[in-house]
Amino acid sequence: MDISKRTQRLIWAIWVLVVPFGIYSIYQFAEPTEINWPILLGYAALAIITTYFPFKVAGTTLFLVQWINLAIFLKYGVFVEMLVMQLAIIPLAIQLKIGLSDFYRALFNSFMFFMVSVISGVSVILMGYDIGSIELKHILLFGFLYQIINTFSNHVILHLYLVLTKQEHTGFFGRDSLWDYAGLVVTFPFGFTLYLLNEYVGPVAFLLIGIPFLIITFLVRLYSNSERVNEDLNQATEIGHELADRLSNDAIIDLFLSRISKMLPVDYSYIIDIDQGNMYFLKSKEKDINVEILQTHEELLKSIAGIVYKKDKSILFNKQKEWRKSGSDFLPTDTESIISVPISRNQKMEGILVIASRKKYAFETYQLQIISLLCSYFAVSLEKARYVQDAVSKSERCGLTKLYNYRYLDQQLETNMSQLLNGELRQLSLLMMDIDHFKAINDTYGHQSGNDILFGLARLLENELGDAGIIARYGGEEFVIILPNYSKQQSLALAEELREKIETTRFEIRTDLEDEPVLSFVNITTSIGVSTAPEDCDDAMALIRNADRALYIGAKREGRNRVAEYVK
Repeated sequence: MDISKRTQRLIWAIWVLVVPFGIYSIYQFAEPTEINWPILLGYAALAIITTYFPFKVAGTTLFLVQWINLAIFLKYGVFVEMLVMQLAIIPLAIQLKIGLSDFYRALFNSFMFFMVSVISGVSVILMGYDIGSIELKHILLFGFLYQIINTFSNHVILHLYLVLTKQEHTGFFGRDSLWDYAGLVVTFPFGFTLYLLNEYVGPVAFLLIGIPFLIITFLVRLYSNSERVNEDLNQATEIGHELADRLSNDAIIDLFLSRISKMLPVDYSYIIDIDQGNMYFLKSKEKDINVEILQTHEELLKSIAGIVYKKDKSILFNKQKEWRKSGSDFLPTDTESIISVPISRNQKMEGILVIASRKKYAFETYQLQIISLLCSYFAVSLEKARYVQDAVSKSERCGLTKLYNYRYLDQQLETNMSQLLNGELRQLSLLMMDIDHFKAINDTYGHQSGNDILFGLARLLENELGDAGIIARYGGEEFVIILPNYSKQQSLALAEELREKIETTRFEIRTDLEDEPVLSFVNITTSIGVSTAPEDCDDAMALIRNADRALYIGAKREGRNRVAEYVK
């Protein structure tokens, strides 16, 4: 969560009022005695290196510097330990990539380190520790107390800060805290031993303890990084399997963006489609909210997406200064880190993914390759979904009219009838429509003209009904319309409107009985039967039979070009 400007100013004010004066006061309270500068410089160098090279364990970043400040405190007391820890803020700020815009974070860490040094150091001194003591029991007792108080006070201050600034946290005794205490237990013997060795053998202690510890830290860091890469690769594989299981484009797109946002610190995500060489936004999400962005292909060419489009290469930016001149008007002004990757299938770019974070250096270089892999999974899954949807469409659609066919009608009517019986629908009506004298049209103008009539009538029904009902070709010149939540009277009124519209519409046909096709216009009429459940029946097939009966007995026999309702 972002820290408000007011809170940032408050942190600056607290630091200015507390830290400089506090350091001076501690100097007066516990002025250091004789200092061995080569050894102190060795301690400082070790603290700086250890702070600059943290590592992650189970997702928790560990800065294992507490064993060094223990040794410094045991030897020189609060003031010197405090100064070295303040010095360690520099590599910490570099490692956390703190810039001028968020320099308050460095000040807060400085304040926290100061308070932790004061609380732990003064507490142990007041308990009776003698600075520079080499009595084993004395050092073990007060050294361990110092480490416990140091770690605990650090967690108290950090927890209060997160709570007061309303930032996400895992609780006072969360996973991060447990790893810190585990680090304390592991590193305490190192700090204890480093202090005693320096007392007895001098600077060679840094070779005996410091360098081996740094080597171990480096190896653990390498292992941790490889574990992170493997973990991300495993997640990418899982996401690929999940994408393959989805059968609709919308489901695949939503899952793709959702899983990437969980895998990486993503605040903004965009999928740009490429159709016939033109780019346009297919999906845009900002802070998990769908947004609509309207930009032309020419405008997108001037953006980061345009760079990827022209070069067909993935790009990574770590901070705004690196990309702002490239131009990306669609990105929010607080965007810092960006990954943009081409979405390709069969060596052809079909789209572009852009993900962004408000944090600097939010993404690692290796993650660029993992996102490229995910984009390949994404493209393949979309292609598969299109094939599946085409196959389903062909199995459910009439090839001539492009309306639903009898197979789909049968399934849909059963579903709607179940909804009616379960109380999800109040009523369910069905219109059965037949073109009057259709055989005469075929005989007069030819079968191709009849096909033109069927196709034209299908488009008319779609335009008139919209989303109000489901239209299907029942067979031959018969059409069926399912109307969920339509009463008998509403259905009769709609049927009459359709009948009148059809009667007054001139349908374009091309006759095929002459040597050359001739463009003509004809008028047709229709007869319509209406049945409604549950008034007339409570069975899907009975609903069709009733509408069919109304069509032929109530409309056809009475002269055609009329609407009739089923009467028991």
